[in-house]
Amino acid sequence: MGKKGKKEHETPCKETFEPVPVEGRTPATVVLLLSSPEEDILAKACEAIHTFAEKGDENKVSLLGLGALQPLCQLIAHKNKLVRRNAFMALGIMATNSDVKSALKKIDVIPSIIDKLSLEEDIVVHEFATLCLASLSVDFFCKVQIFDNKGLPPVIQLLSSPDPDVKKNSLEIIFNLVQDYQSRLAVHELGGIPPLLELLKSDFPVIQHLALKTLQNLTTDKDTRNTFRQQQGFEKLMDILSSTDFRDLHAEALQVVSNCLSDSESFKLIHSAGGLTRLMEFVLHPNMPEIQSRAVKCIARVAQSSENGKLLHEQNVEKVLVELLSVADVSVKTATCQAVSAMSFHLASKDRFRDLGGIPAVVQMLNNESLALREAATQALSNLTYSNQLNAFSSISVGSSSAVYEAEGHKILVQELFGSCPRTVANSAATLGNLAGQDVIRCGILSHRAIQALVDTLKSTYTEVLVNATHCLAVLACDTEARAELQSAGGLQPLVNLLRSYDKEVLHNACMAISACAIDEPTAVEMCKYGALEMLQEINQSVNRKSSFSKLAMISLLNSNLSVKYSLTDHLASTDIISNGFYDAGKVRGGQRILTLEELSKQPVNQHRPIIVVNRATEETVHVPEERQSNPSETDTGSKGDRRTPRKKKEDDKQKDETQPESPTEKPWKMMDDVSLQLLVKEAKEFILPLNDEQEQYAALARLVSEAMGGAVEAKKLHEFPWVLHLSELKFQLQSNVVPIGLISKGIYCHRALLFKCLADCIGMSCTLVRGEYNRAWNEVLLFSRNPSSNGRSSQSCRYIVDLMHQPGNLLTANTPAAVQYQTI
Repeated sequence: MGKKGKKEHETPCKETFEPVPVEGRTPATVVLLLSSPEEDILAKACEAIHTFAEKGDENKVSLLGLGALQPLCQLIAHKNKLVRRNAFMALGIMATNSDVKSALKKIDVIPSIIDKLSLEEDIVVHEFATLCLASLSVDFFCKVQIFDNKGLPPVIQLLSSPDPDVKKNSLEIIFNLVQDYQSRLAVHELGGIPPLLELLKSDFPVIQHLALKTLQNLTTDKDTRNTFRQQQGFEKLMDILSSTDFRDLHAEALQVVSNCLSDSESFKLIHSAGGLTRLMEFVLHPNMPEIQSRAVKCIARVAQSSENGKLLHEQNVEKVLVELLSVADVSVKTATCQAVSAMSFHLASKDRFRDLGGIPAVVQMLNNESLALREAATQALSNLTYSNQLNAFSSISVGSSSAVYEAEGHKILVQELFGSCPRTVANSAATLGNLAGQDVIRCGILSHRAIQALVDTLKSTYTEVLVNATHCLAVLACDTEARAELQSAGGLQPLVNLLRSYDKEVLHNACMAISACAIDEPTAVEMCKYGALEMLQEINQSVNRKSSFSKLAMISLLNSNLSVKYSLTDHLASTDIISNGFYDAGKVRGGQRILTLEELSKQPVNQHRPIIVVNRATEETVHVPEERQSNPSETDTGSKGDRRTPRKKKEDDKQKDETQPESPTEKPWKMMDDVSLQLLVKEAKEFILPLNDEQEQYAALARLVSEAMGGAVEAKKLHEFPWVLHLSELKFQLQSNVVPIGLISKGIYCHRALLFKCLADCIGMSCTLVRGEYNRAWNEVLLFSRNPSSNGRSSQSCRYIVDLMHQPGNLLTANTPAAVQYQTI
């Protein structure tokens, strides 16, 4: 009985209720109705939510909290048109709230929205579906979703919708998407240009503004500009620019024109239609700064083409631009400086700007508080003073540089190097580099701490700053004081570090600056200390990085650091003059760092060959104490032994150290004195220079060197000559690996050849120094002999190797068996 009754109770009733009116007085109740199976209830619930959401953001957030979003996203795909339409209305309104947008991003609703953009769908659905997408398309992730789900084609189609709200929403979607390059290309390929141009005729200003802003982005692409031109886009823009009724559109229209003016064909088209005349009218319009600045930017864009620049020059545009530099509006002055910069690439315009007094006016812009204006002004000055002539400054650029200097622009430009804007710093450095080609201006620049400012820029991470700063430094380093200041300011190390750069311009300019700084030996030595030589060797071995600049830098460093040059190349030319501080550290492999003399002096005594150092003082300072006239060393015998007293010197120094308290701070390193060498120099000057015959001079000098270093040694008895033991004793006595050359009384080929070169250079005689294998070294001299058959009118030159070892004073003709035997074992 009970079971049967239950079964009857569950049997569905075939009859339905009469329609029952439902009233939901709270949002929660209405949200619950979104789950109803009845279409009428769903439609009314969606409509109620739309009405409620329209009243403000607070209501939208409330509906979000009640869970209205998920069912609405499902209902937009409902089969019932009314339900679908009302759901879109509710969802579209809610999506304008930022909290709702964030929640929608987590729901995969975009494909469903795009699916309902077909032309067959209700126009109200189009309106709110596009409203929803317009709100979402601000977000990058949503942009990607719209693009990937092929949302652009239907949106572009809706630009031709009869409903203005649909047009506006669709424009917003496209505008947001075309911020990205991929979407810009897609809009062009999908035929989006014609409908966008058509919207310029809309009765609604908001649509016209959006269409122009979208075209601004699209016309940055060359292919799009071609299509724009083919679709009579310029004619439509000129219609807008020629009408005073569309004044509110002129700024955006000018921006589109500016994008297109970089093409010569586009400019010709605009010019033929009277566009240039109209453009100049906007430039001269004083009451609308925004329009004026946009028009000037168009001029700047036109001037980028050489052909167009000539046309602007013929229109005397320079005069107008100079006048605009005195207006009050900063944006106009900034745009004007940009236009001056663009036109300065043309020599005729550069000359006219100078004659019209434009350069002092641009310099005045450097005092403005606006960073953008100062950047534009420095760029203009950089172009105005630039000369692309390799042999010399053009007269125009020289005049421009003088004008900047006379307006005291160099002072402000140096201060700009301390600024925080990288482009302004780069432009300032470029301008100063252009100015510094003139001696007077270079001195003026250096007097305002330019070197210190440039040292800071060498540490920049911006390539443009480094390129211009190193170029400027290369020009300023022509000055001796500038090189000294660079060294004292700690600028050599960051300069050398730039040799690690893989940017070609930075590397080239750094090499130029190093070449300029290497003129002075102290700076060359310090740059070598920071690894400049090793880096340059690596660069010059690289196929991709080597250049004439890197080779020049290498040569310059070696020529100013003869010690390193001799170690690396085994050769000193007759023009390489040995000076105080020269040392022979022996042959060094390429890529191996060569230690400085100070570093070598501080090393503990080792078993390696000694470092031979040259330290000669002027003969006026040579005073030989009585105790230095005897030599306690048993091994130091010979006629010149009384010059060498290393043991005595060590004992005197030791006694002096014992009697004086130790200094709390370490004394600066000082090169060891070499009185013996000073005496040899004095003797060479007194007894060799007076000789009349050049050949006899070389022979006498050779005998002097041989006598100082142990006399002649027969070749077959060379192994008996105790030079190795002698040098070991000197190192022990001096407690140093560095031995002054004047103390060596038993020297072999390499020591004698070095002493010969040193003395020859000191008294003005010419010879080379060449290192061979196995401690061999020799000097080559060039002698001229008169040709008997020429009646004294001509002479012949002949190269000789000077024998310093076996028959001192004998000159061996180069490349003869005797000379080759002397050079090799």
